[in-house]
Amino acid sequence: MKSFTPREIVSELDKYIIGQAEAKRAVAIALRNRWRRQQVKPPLRDEISPKNIIMIGPTGVGKTEISRRLAKLAEAPFIKVEASKFTEVGYVGRDVESIIRDLTELAVKMIKDEEKASVLERARDCAEERLLDSLLPPVTAAPYQAIDQERLQGERDLQKTTREKLRALLREGRLDDRTVEVEVTEQKTPVVEILNAGGVDNLDSSGLSDMFSNMFPKKKKKRKVKPAEALEIFTQEEAQRLIDMDKVVKDAIERVEQSGIVFIDEIDKIAGRQTGASPDISREGVQRDLLPIVEGSTVSTKYGMVKTDHILFIASGAFHVAKPSDLIPEFQGRFPIRVELTPLGEADFVRILTEPENALLKQYAALLATESIDIIYDDGAIAEIAAIATTVNESMENIGARRLHTVLERVFDDISFCAPDMEAKSLVIDREYVRARLSDIVKDQDLSRYIL
Repeated sequence: MKSFTPREIVSELDKYIIGQAEAKRAVAIALRNRWRRQQVKPPLRDEISPKNIIMIGPTGVGKTEISRRLAKLAEAPFIKVEASKFTEVGYVGRDVESIIRDLTELAVKMIKDEEKASVLERARDCAEERLLDSLLPPVTAAPYQAIDQERLQGERDLQKTTREKLRALLREGRLDDRTVEVEVTEQKTPVVEILNAGGVDNLDSSGLSDMFSNMFPKKKKKRKVKPAEALEIFTQEEAQRLIDMDKVVKDAIERVEQSGIVFIDEIDKIAGRQTGASPDISREGVQRDLLPIVEGSTVSTKYGMVKTDHILFIASGAFHVAKPSDLIPEFQGRFPIRVELTPLGEADFVRILTEPENALLKQYAALLATESIDIIYDDGAIAEIAAIATTVNESMENIGARRLHTVLERVFDDISFCAPDMEAKSLVIDREYVRARLSDIVKDQDLSRYIL
């Protein structure tokens, strides 16, 4: 686990997320505490539990983005789920333990990709040798035949020289117009549809796929491909052989248990006191189903048993109707840190449009640069886009920074459509252009409900 200090974590989050200093501070402390726990000697280390967080704030203010960026920073397995997708037994929904199974699946893929990257150079060398064998089969003596050792050695020396010449031509790309026959493995698994019912969720799609793949034999098929494609096929096969899957699975389970992050969205949708009505019973049932994995339990996955004691859970919700205190006491107790995210205003939108490394205006400029069009933004245009997004959020549903996506799509609609045919290679987006594209839509409330 990378040992970022809380200040460094906040600084990294600032590159992509505007404002919300309190929430960034809370997740930075939580992440640093994970590193601190690793430095504590056992058995006390096992007694230190993660400080789970509830983020309270309207949609589009950065709750999910903070969690996602945090996981990327820590190189930790991360999964986002919606609380409303899970229900107690007897209601249609997903088994809560599938969260941990999915998280483990992601961790296995993450570790496998890391291992593949570490052996890629060796795999490419082996692949190159296989490709050269296909282009120039090695010299061998026929069985039960009198061997002229001197002649055979001469042929092998000649072949070695020819092979090195071929290697040089291959690396220079001068064999790209040739074709080579390669044998690839095809796995055909029949499509099986299973209706969801109680307990069936335990048979997740990946598990069923593995089960059927073992039942049906793998077929070998010969294909004629270009040398570059053959080299890529051989590289993937060699990398697969070099990876120790037992080690991958062991490391993946350890990373889930020690570094996994689960983001539970819409937690307010399952908050509510029991009043005797079935919807409230269902909501409380979801909380009670989630409680064991948040408290710490052992979940069975196809890779083995996974303990959830030290997985970090971050819950979020708008809490317009319900309050965090409406959650059952046991569930509340497992989320000791509460942070409130503030709604975004016009000044925040201006910063979101320009400051982050992945700012929306930078994205549109980069997309249109592929058509050799240089987009120049006027300060007045940026202020106008922020003002219109704020106005629309106030007059209709407040969807936070997501409103900027819909507004910018209308601004760039004509330019995106006509870009390949445009003669002008430099365009200035100013306040007048933004108003011309959006003012009529904003004034027409009925139209803006559909368009923006």
